[in-house]
Amino acid sequence: MKGNVVVIGLGLIGGSLALCIKNQHPEARVAGFDVQEKEMKLGLSLGIIDEAVESLKDAVESADLIIISTPVFQTEKLLETFRDFNLKPTVIITDTGSTKAQIMDRAESILPDKWCFIGGHPMAGSHKSGVTAAKDFLFENAFYMLTPGKGHSEERIDELKEWLRGTQAKFIVIDPKEHDAVTGTISHFPHIVAASLVQQAKRHAEDHPYVRRLAAGGFRDITRIASSSPVMWKDITMQNREVLLAQLDQWNEEMKAVIDMIEENDPEVIASYFEEAKSFRDELPMLSKGAIPSFYDLFVDVPDYPGVISEVTGYLAEEEISLTNIRIMETREDIYGVLVISFQTSQDREKAMKCLTNKTGYELFLG
Repeated sequence: MKGNVVVIGLGLIGGSLALCIKNQHPEARVAGFDVQEKEMKLGLSLGIIDEAVESLKDAVESADLIIISTPVFQTEKLLETFRDFNLKPTVIITDTGSTKAQIMDRAESILPDKWCFIGGHPMAGSHKSGVTAAKDFLFENAFYMLTPGKGHSEERIDELKEWLRGTQAKFIVIDPKEHDAVTGTISHFPHIVAASLVQQAKRHAEDHPYVRRLAAGGFRDITRIASSSPVMWKDITMQNREVLLAQLDQWNEEMKAVIDMIEENDPEVIASYFEEAKSFRDELPMLSKGAIPSFYDLFVDVPDYPGVISEVTGYLAEEEISLTNIRIMETREDIYGVLVISFQTSQDREKAMKCLTNKTGYELFLG
């Protein structure tokens, strides 16, 4: 496709979308804008964008596609700014926010009917942030939710999909409120639970010093999403407030039932509770990308001797296998001295497994 694309917000998501569009549509002109000038300069030097925007007004007024990849409240402010601009009547505006109902309501109340706003939510992420972390494969096989505004035709939706075809994502067109209900259940609410578990551990650590040390293993793994951006999750919690309050009410009921179950102390009921949870979880797709980004971890049971980490990473370097993180897990339930290697993709993890299987006798297992 030909045309002018403006990406506002050159973080991981915005930068990766710019890269996907440039690769898929080489005849398009991709401009980038960010409040941090260094991100624009980096994006330009890395070839992620074709030009750094000096005047936001001039850039968006000549744009055929505008992608807003900023925190949700900042997106609302940008839409209000657009109202005073003379955008093309054929322009498509989309965002990448994690909540959709409020932003869609604001867009419809702020923007003229002639402008097409289609809400977007690419369900992908990474350990890293910033434009330097941008990857053209970030969205591959991930779900990309689209929430069209009222009155927008299938043709405009298809046009946006075509612009975004280079993501190789799986597009789902969904009602904004349905989107917030679904993501509230499988993404937003789990983040609150994870943060609450960490807060509880923090309180117990004041009286039990070993809590902090022993939490380095499995507890740290199951609460990793609590390390996400506090600013972003403040915005998401405020935007999806009604859904989260309903989820928390249901969670209170669930916890009351668990308390009753433990008090009754019936071994069959307790076993059944965990068996039902295990069964449902085991049926969830393993290879599909979901609302919470997957991190592809490989656990290596290594002997305790100097240089073992260099040995393992050396083998991976020989095969040009990229990793995103590496650490020694002191305790993971009853497992000790385990090397945890994180990869960006399942393909990289599979290559690493084959490499280490061929070159070492270490026991390998997946997280």
